[in-house]
Amino acid sequence: MPKPRTQRVAPSFEEPTGTGRWLRGLHFSAFSLVMMGAVVLAVVILAPSLQAFLAQRQQIADQQKAVQELSAQVDALKEQRARWNDPSYIRAQARDRLYYVMPGEVSYLVIDDRAPAAKADTTPVSSKLQKTKTDWVDSLFGSLMGAGLTDATPAQLGGTPAPSPTPTPGAPAGK
Repeated sequence: MPKPRTQRVAPSFEEPTGTGRWLRGLHFSAFSLVMMGAVVLAVVILAPSLQAFLAQRQQIADQQKAVQELSAQVDALKEQRARWNDPSYIRAQARDRLYYVMPGEVSYLVIDDRAPAAKADTTPVSSKLQKTKTDWVDSLFGSLMGAGLTDATPAQLGGTPAPSPTPTPGAPAGK
């Protein structure tokens, strides 16, 4: 006698959203898994050798650039050697570098060609310590703030006289 069929009741799940439906729609076969494994294995095997290949290509390019620079330097040195084989170039270099002159010529050498400086102030420097009456930080801050926040032109501003220095208390009397 056949058994009566029982009806299975599916559990009540909520309807899957976009991502859930997409994930459930993926079906992997053994072939696709083997191919993905082969791709991963190929990347793992080929990546270090590809990196070494690119590093070697970079080294080759660097060495070719160095060879070109050295070739240019060799060419410049050959030109310089050719110039030194010319007697007139040797004479010109002896005149410029060693101050040689030909027989019968007179050489004038100017030692200091600068104009004499005008003596501005001949007062001796004081050996006494001096202290100013104002704090330089406050003066600087006030000057910056005044210059930045004023609407006056530079001609209208004018200058403020600097405070005169006073001797430091306890300093020895000067000359």
